[in-house]
Amino acid sequence: MSMPSRILSSLNASIGDVVFGMEDGTVSIFGLVFGVAISTSDPHTVLIAGATGAAAAAVSMMAGSYLDAESVRDARQARQAGPVDPQMVRIEAEAITAALARGGMASEDVTRVAATLARAPRAVAGLRAELADADDGATPTSHAFWMFVSDLLAGFTPVLPFAFLPMESARFLSLALTTVLLVALGIGRGLVGKRSVVRATAETLAIAASAALAGIVMGHLLS
Repeated sequence: MSMPSRILSSLNASIGDVVFGMEDGTVSIFGLVFGVAISTSDPHTVLIAGATGAAAAAVSMMAGSYLDAESVRDARQARQAGPVDPQMVRIEAEAITAALARGGMASEDVTRVAATLARAPRAVAGLRAELADADDGATPTSHAFWMFVSDLLAGFTPVLPFAFLPMESARFLSLALTTVLLVALGIGRGLVGKRSVVRATAETLAIAASAALAGIVMGHLLS
């Protein structure tokens, strides 16, 4: 497999990390930036606070994603290597054959499948749980990498205007860029999840607005 294909495959397997990282990075740093921005007139102060928070959050999320993916992988391997419970094998085999029958498979074919499953108890053990918790093909490192990249890029979006513009202009541009990113994220969530784009976008914006409001209130109280 070529390098571009491997990267694309890794990205597709880690799409949940990308969405989570972008939403977390944008929302948390957006609230932080506006909380600091309301308590100072110095854009450099906001820049330092926002950049520090974005970098720290990205590293923290990367570590959390890696540990989560590694724990899931280890748990899956432990189940596969564990002892076979005959009672659970029977229950799983019955559930599988019943599902096949409901799906329209001929009764003689269902009988043959049941006989085959009875001869392979380890293959049956935990099969439904494995399907529900299937290996997505990405390593813990891949999950951690995409989480870090998405969280860092999203986190710096509301921060960068304060590096180049005076306070009032930076506030406006930060709000505008963050809104555009959140709308794009909401649309992406809707398309990937095959749900209402309008609802997904509204949810994303509402969460960001709540974070910004919390930051503004805290900044106002402390200032």
